Amino acid sequence: MKVLVVIPPENFRDEELAKPLEAFEKAGITFDIASTRRGQCRGMLGARATASLSLEEVEPSDYAGIVIVGGTGSPVHLWNNDMLVELVKYFSKNNRLIAAICLSPVVLAHAGILKGKSATCYESPSSTKEMLKGGAMLAGTPVVTDGNIITANGPAAAAEFAGAIVRAVKG
Repeated sequence: MKVLVVIPPENFRDEELAKPLEAFEKAGITFDIASTRRGQCRGMLGARATASLSLEEVEPSDYAGIVIVGGTGSPVHLWNNDMLVELVKYFSKNNRLIAAICLSPVVLAHAGILKGKSATCYESPSSTKEMLKGGAMLAGTPVVTDGNIITANGPAAAAEFAGAIVRAVKG
């Protein structure tokens, strides 16, 4: 089982990447990291990660699911990225796992896959507006699973988010 982890090229939230990757390694789940461009990416708290793929280079059929990390870089680099929205639609159409944390569930709303679904996100005026506009039913819990979609509200929920993904991938 292999998952695609997508991060903003700058200002991803460090724990939201670190905790899932740690959990994936422990569970024997392989992953690739992708971003809007290949190369070095920088976290909000100083972490570094290397994106081995740009979103354009991703072959979605190679992955059991997609995990989108948040942080303040998400609205800037991910929310309106057409390639990422298309990838999310692909994973949805093929009933594969879709997970997003913090500000990144907005990407799922923009892909139109949250209509009538329970979801959560880091609540800011703009993220809440976009989630509701996308038809999401916002839940007040840190991690929400609705079918093949897992959302989480921020860094404090990163470990629980990671556990939910591992359980979903391992079936």
